[in-house]
Amino acid sequence: MIRKKEDQAIEFRCIRGGIGETEQHKIIESDAELYGKGRMFNHMIIQPGNSIGEHAHEGDNEIFYFLRGVGEYNDNGTIVEVHPGDTTICNDGEFHSLRNIGDEPLEFIGLILYS
Repeated sequence: MIRKKEDQAIEFRCIRGGIGETEQHKIIESDAELYGKGRMFNHMIIQPGNSIGEHAHEGDNEIFYFLRGVGEYNDNGTIVEVHPGDTTICNDGEFHSLRNIGDEPLEFIGLILYS
């Protein structure tokens, strides 16, 4: 199967009480396409000053791979600056948040897999 970029669903929403909306290009449409092993595989874009609010993961983990921009990642209370090529992993039982601290869009791939 091939899913062309123009056929991907795009959603804009405030995530976990963050600031502004996050643009989500749905690479995979549903957990069925991940064979029940996960629930999200998206190309995500956060505009400057916007964020994904702090939240914990229960029963799953979330991985971000950064493509463009500069972000401030909250890794269980430790604040780390992230750049293109960096990867973050929030495991089951941990918490995180993300804020765009740069002057350009913060782009990354987000993947949520079940524990």
